[in-house]
Amino acid sequence: MMFAYRATPLGLEKLPPETLGAGDLTDALWVDLLSPQSAQVAAVEAMGVNVPTLADMQEIEVSNRLYREGDTEVLTIVLPGLDKHKTPSFGPVAFLITPERLFTVRYHTPRPFETFADHAAQSSAGFGGRRRLFMGLIEEIVARLADLMEGVGEALDQQSHVAFRDPKPRGDELADALRALGRQSEQVAKYRHALLTIERALSNFGLGLEEKGDKALREILKAQVRDCQALTVHSDFLAGRIAQLTDVTLGLINLEQSDTSRILSVVAVLFLPPTLVASVYGMNFPFIPGLESPHGYLIATALMIGSALGTYLFCKWKKWL
Repeated sequence: MMFAYRATPLGLEKLPPETLGAGDLTDALWVDLLSPQSAQVAAVEAMGVNVPTLADMQEIEVSNRLYREGDTEVLTIVLPGLDKHKTPSFGPVAFLITPERLFTVRYHTPRPFETFADHAAQSSAGFGGRRRLFMGLIEEIVARLADLMEGVGEALDQQSHVAFRDPKPRGDELADALRALGRQSEQVAKYRHALLTIERALSNFGLGLEEKGDKALREILKAQVRDCQALTVHSDFLAGRIAQLTDVTLGLINLEQSDTSRILSVVAVLFLPPTLVASVYGMNFPFIPGLESPHGYLIATALMIGSALGTYLFCKWKKWL
């Protein structure tokens, strides 16, 4: 799919489908390619812009993610979003900044690409030109990552309540909490990776601003870099909280297993003395004290009950129960 937007006094306006179908992108300031078809790629390349493939965007080499091709500056970052099946995914997004307009290429759906057109007028960078449009989109992306990390923090607050509540949680609740903490740890790692790729792209983008001498945009760039650095520090804080809650949850699981083992051990000890008495009176010797007594059964039963009760009281005195 291909979406195109033009600048108006009130913000960004989406171009009608018939304009895109005719391949007329002359009025577009921002062209957004989502899993583009060959015809859409050809329409963009006819304007002198080489559209990178998904394989090119997934390369880990810096030369394949941050480079300049003629007058086009290509910056690739990695962002969380939704795939075509509406499930959470994590993939690359390429920004192609040409002298006339901004092109974006993506194969999944980060939310900022759906919301930025409505918020462009409120952006601190504005949308007056492809560079300011890029910075406004980055601002929207950073704000989205901040919201996602805030959501992780709220989830950790809930996990903390589960871990430290009274009465203590059950084993199945602890297992669910442990799995949730694992998912949150993976999310925080991905958000941190996204922030690092954004910061690298902004650093590369800033080199072009030094050449252009755009002081106002450089100040906006510095503010976005500081936001990325602050969120990176916050992601480290969240990772520390996740590690702490994971340790606490594992400790509670170990305590629960220890309590179960202790109870089973004490129960086994309670039955040892009665078993000993029953074993003695079950021997096939002709002379056993009380064997021929009419009250032998009651005597043996009383010994077994007394030995079990004595063992129980001893365990209670030692606070093992």
